[in-house]
Amino acid sequence: MLAGLLHANRRPTLAGAALTGLLSACLLPGAAAAAQQPASNAAPHLVKQNGRYAFYLDGKPFLILGGQINNSSSWPSTMPDVWPMIEGIHANTVEAPVYWEQFEPHPGVFDYSTVDMLVHQARQHHVHLVLLWFGTWKNGEDHYVPEWIKTDPAHYPRMIDERGQPIQVLSANAPANLNADRKAFTALTHHLAQIDGTQHTVIMIQVENESGAIGAVRDHSPAAQKEFEAQVPQPVLTAMHKSPGTWRQVFGFKADEYFQAYSVAKYINAVAEAGKAELKIPMYCNVWVEYPRGYQIRGYLLPGFDYPSGGPVQSNLAIWKAVATSIDILGPDLYSDDRGFEQTIMQTYRRPDNPLWIPETGTGDSFAPEFFYALGYGAIGFSPFGTDQTSWTYKPGQIPKALAANYALLEPIDRVVARLNLEGKLKTAIEAPGSTEKTLDFGRWQARVSFGFPQSDGEQHAPGTPHHDGRALVGQLGPDTFLVTGINSRVTFYLAPGQSGHMQILRAEQGEYDGTTWKPLRIWNGDQTDRGLNFRNEDQYVQIHLGTY
Repeated sequence: MLAGLLHANRRPTLAGAALTGLLSACLLPGAAAAAQQPASNAAPHLVKQNGRYAFYLDGKPFLILGGQINNSSSWPSTMPDVWPMIEGIHANTVEAPVYWEQFEPHPGVFDYSTVDMLVHQARQHHVHLVLLWFGTWKNGEDHYVPEWIKTDPAHYPRMIDERGQPIQVLSANAPANLNADRKAFTALTHHLAQIDGTQHTVIMIQVENESGAIGAVRDHSPAAQKEFEAQVPQPVLTAMHKSPGTWRQVFGFKADEYFQAYSVAKYINAVAEAGKAELKIPMYCNVWVEYPRGYQIRGYLLPGFDYPSGGPVQSNLAIWKAVATSIDILGPDLYSDDRGFEQTIMQTYRRPDNPLWIPETGTGDSFAPEFFYALGYGAIGFSPFGTDQTSWTYKPGQIPKALAANYALLEPIDRVVARLNLEGKLKTAIEAPGSTEKTLDFGRWQARVSFGFPQSDGEQHAPGTPHHDGRALVGQLGPDTFLVTGINSRVTFYLAPGQSGHMQILRAEQGEYDGTTWKPLRIWNGDQTDRGLNFRNEDQYVQIHLGTY
């Protein structure tokens, strides 16, 4: 059974007398009671606490360290090129597509072989699965719908653009399209409930992929036009703080895009609602976001061309949250290594009604700091795209080294990090060009993070790292106790301004976690603490207990 697997480091701990005088093994707040109870068999779910979220798996917070394989990699012939990468980057979860065209090759005839293969192999490799339903939408078009739908537009109509021409997108305003997608998705979730309802190999499902329309702002078919000329539904009016009227009367030049957002959100909500009736696990939609570039019309990007019109982009979030109530998360696909834009997107999608989850991003070294930004914003998980060795992104034997370093560092403490994030006791620091130091505020205490090692036995070095890849994580375990780790960073603690006394380190232990139980390995002192806690490229974890004199 995959549920509840511990990702403990396998290094031996100090034994017997060698531990005399060390801090006793400590548990995270609230973990002691859980440790005395049997593992929960509850389905994966989201927990909200004081405006923050955690993904719960087997009754405990779980941090998703994901890897999304390439679009055409969910096949028996290509999966052997997936697993070396997943193991090499230390992922605990794989995102893999399920293709509607393969799943339902003929109307009402369902082929479960690919789904069964994915679940079976995930169990063999001791990881969890996030399944991606490539149904009506894939990147704003209809690439993965079955051939019997593509060749019958009279029954399964496409969208009509403003010129009266069909485009390569199924209409969200056609009941036949919705009924077909919903029927297939229901068959998928029913089957998953039968084969995985208690084992929880599959922990989440993505409903469609980067939904919306490429090729038109909205559908101009007769059925869609009739809806467009009707009154705006009350949930949309409430969400957008508007008075009644038609779409054009209420929203003016934004009416077309907002109508498309309502149509797509309503459609996908119906699909997800039917799926949850069979298998009640979290479901989400990924988002092709609005990037700050492209065609400019009236001061904004052109929907339907720069991004799929009607998807849950930044400006459509309120409509989606009001209409797609069966979708638990709207997660941005973030293919930018611009630090300012990354943080803006995370701030936008981290809402009181929406957990932060990054389902797609780049695997290159420049994207590695983004993972620590996401943790700092309370993300429940992170999943770069293209994590296989099929030669589309990586060749056999190749792995993204910076991503692997991130996951290798966090995998042994994923449950601990998820708990601290839920409790609001986790902070991160990320190096950026021209920013070689950052201070993290923990009330009475402050942690100053510097990147690189500017002083080493009297020899001066320029601050910062050559590739600006320093990152650090600090979690508060108690009023004066912290968990610290990082890569190419130094962490030094100080009393906050206005606090009385002088700071001293009472004890600094290097150790590891067995689940949520701390296992000391050795005491750090002397060169290891005189100039702060130094973390280079080793996977090291330190619990530091502070005091005053």
